[in-house]
Amino acid sequence: MAIINSVFTWFMKKRIHQIELFMKYPNEVQEEWFERLVAGAENTEWGKKHHYKSIESLADFKRQVPIQNYDTLKPYIERMLKGEQNVLWPSEIRWFAKSSGTTSDRSKFIPVSEESLEECHFKGGKDMLTIYFNNRPNARIFTGKSLTLGGSHQIGQLNADTSFGDLSAVIMKNLPLWAEFYRTPHLDIALLDNFEEKIEKMAHATKDVNVTSISGVPTWNILLFKRILEITGKKNLLEVWPNLELYFHGAVNFTPYREQFKKLIPNEEMYYLETYNASEGFFGIQDLEEPGDMLLMLDYGIFYEFLPLEQLHHENPQTLTLDEVELDKNYALIISTNAGLWRYLIGDTIKFTSLVPYRISITGRTKHFINAFGEEIIIDNAERALAEACAQTGAIIRDYTAAPVYFSGDQCGAHEWLIEFEKKPAEFERFVDLLDLTLRRVNSDYDAKRFKDMALRRPIVRKVAEGTFFNWMKAKGKIGGQHKVPRLANNREYVDSILKMLDGVVVSAKN
Repeated sequence: MAIINSVFTWFMKKRIHQIELFMKYPNEVQEEWFERLVAGAENTEWGKKHHYKSIESLADFKRQVPIQNYDTLKPYIERMLKGEQNVLWPSEIRWFAKSSGTTSDRSKFIPVSEESLEECHFKGGKDMLTIYFNNRPNARIFTGKSLTLGGSHQIGQLNADTSFGDLSAVIMKNLPLWAEFYRTPHLDIALLDNFEEKIEKMAHATKDVNVTSISGVPTWNILLFKRILEITGKKNLLEVWPNLELYFHGAVNFTPYREQFKKLIPNEEMYYLETYNASEGFFGIQDLEEPGDMLLMLDYGIFYEFLPLEQLHHENPQTLTLDEVELDKNYALIISTNAGLWRYLIGDTIKFTSLVPYRISITGRTKHFINAFGEEIIIDNAERALAEACAQTGAIIRDYTAAPVYFSGDQCGAHEWLIEFEKKPAEFERFVDLLDLTLRRVNSDYDAKRFKDMALRRPIVRKVAEGTFFNWMKAKGKIGGQHKVPRLANNREYVDSILKMLDGVVVSAKN
């Protein structure tokens, strides 16, 4: 196994030179992909409708193709689900990633072409390893197995040849043989629909395996880890998997989970690598060992545009290209891909933390924010405030969500936070004050609304019992895979739903 590990290490490092190339010539690489995508789709139904053969510049493209979302592409995708081809993309599409980004009952089916699998998702998976081996030359992950806690796989009902499932399941079903050899557990367990059954069987199937790396959403991985420790009677994961050295994570901000992972994996040398991998494409990889941002991957068959957040709801929004963006400004991400998503608004917001090379951090969702009183709180603000409150009070958060409390009588508005703690703060009232003060420091609009409690009063923070968010997600059929708790909402849909589920359980700021 050591020889195989050395061979893979050599192979992966060769890719570093190509990554360095797009870091050095980002605009040229993106321009080349723009031309290849448009030319490739000229004879599709979409390409003919939008006159792709006449497109000679990005300005033509913007003028002839309006910004899209899932609702505008849905009629085309529904036909593709039934087996129609050459609709949005010329090559045959038989796979669809079932999007699960929120608790909405509506499912989205994102087309996955052979090109997007090979040139985007698989390439991203290999690049994670490339970057890791580049940063850790003595890595030995190929001397053991990689544990992936992903989603489920189903066969589409509209056409016998059309398959769909969570993105992780689509990838696992199409992995090359060498990658499948290093993965654990067997697909029969990894793709079980019943999440609780999956956790139980995965725990038993992997507890005696030499696991060297792990990947998955932190929320669900923690449940698996705790079950493994219960079964084995061990104190931490290193007693179960002594050669564990790497964790790939994404989908949610890792900051609230970092302390839990340090306790589960008490090794200062443990490597945590963040990725930005969505159903629509693989966008970013943390290329530096220190956490904080990710390298924007520019040669994955994706052409990027960036919409300044203040233009999001304008009638004719003007997008920017890489050479036009600025540091620390929030942009809605818009992509055109080699799976037929054209000028597609994916719903994420990002900011650039570096322009040489282009590195980004995810700041939130276009639909997940609180702006009931003009305060414009985004997820990035919330995560920074919670991190500060936890650091100062010794708290560890398992999950949370927040929503506005509207004006009532003589009382001004507020934000109501439901927080499930892994470890409660030593001083709860100080935790609330620190949350409030940090929000005021990082968001001037929030600070203005908090002035003398004129529009917003001190946050209402409610501690909820252990298992609250898991039970709520389970009731909605949204556990496992890439499902995640919506952090912020501009209405009370999620908060009221959780409070209703608790049905009489005392939930207060003091309990």
